[in-house]
Amino acid sequence: MSKITAAFLGYRDEWEIERIRSAVPDDVEVVGVPQDPIETVQERGAELALAAEVVVPWRFRVTPELAESPRLRLVQVLSAGTDYLPKKELHEHGVLVAGNNGANSVAVAEIAIMLMVGANRHAQEQIRNLQSGKYHGDFFETWEQYHEITGKRVGIIGLGKIGSKVAKRLQGWDCEVVYHDRLEINPDVETEAHAKRVSLDELLSTSDIISVHVPLTENSRGMIGDGEFAQMKESAIYVSTCRGPVTDEAALIRALENGAIAGAGLDVTEIEPIDQDNPLLKMRNVFMTPHLAGSSIEAREKAVDNAARNIALLSQGKQPQGLIDPFE
Repeated sequence: MSKITAAFLGYRDEWEIERIRSAVPDDVEVVGVPQDPIETVQERGAELALAAEVVVPWRFRVTPELAESPRLRLVQVLSAGTDYLPKKELHEHGVLVAGNNGANSVAVAEIAIMLMVGANRHAQEQIRNLQSGKYHGDFFETWEQYHEITGKRVGIIGLGKIGSKVAKRLQGWDCEVVYHDRLEINPDVETEAHAKRVSLDELLSTSDIISVHVPLTENSRGMIGDGEFAQMKESAIYVSTCRGPVTDEAALIRALENGAIAGAGLDVTEIEPIDQDNPLLKMRNVFMTPHLAGSSIEAREKAVDNAARNIALLSQGKQPQGLIDPFE
């Protein structure tokens, strides 16, 4: 195979690009631009992108025009989601797209469980009270609203790399785990996760906690809305760590305000950064984090290593791992 170039555009720290350089074959040239200053990543990375067979974008936006580059063969992202890429245009020009192959799945699974606990125990309200000098606040008047997750039925929508890890970790909490997925799940994954497949209607109507782990596609956009919240138990906690637009946020706010569900744990919102006037920020029964569920040093190292592995595979004429369906 002839020498190929991989462009890491918008990397955060020098160790990231050096880690890739040290892991790929000698016939791969790794070039890149750091994200600082972030305002000029696009401009500084454009020429490198056009001269590369592989683009690893972090703070660099892959445009439909880049898909037309005659050299480009693979866009390798470090994130789990790929909804921000022009996948159809890339596919039309024969460019492959690969995700992080579950590199951040453990990090997201841990935060999903934290959000379950936090929402059930009104953690956000406790933090607000502590910081404002109220200490216990009105806890002793409202303590009946504080729940454990042990022994609860948890419904997981999407038993993929992240959802299956959430299910597996919930075994230590003695939870009953059910799941729904539009795809067929490998029986070994299902067995290891100790998760029982049920219909979406059953999951929504019987689960104490509902955790969503699906990619953002045209089919999943707004998939949890008024009708779905109406099916949930009034005591249910809704958790989302995937992409904000999977949830109809206005419907979620209505469900929380009207008592259709008991609370929510959210790492994502429809608009990010979240508007400071968003009522979700003020609700005592909502526990939120700022879309950082997948962020840990271990997840970053695994994502960078996955990118290096796929670059090496491509240079050897082999199929990269974790390829993304361009029509999803």
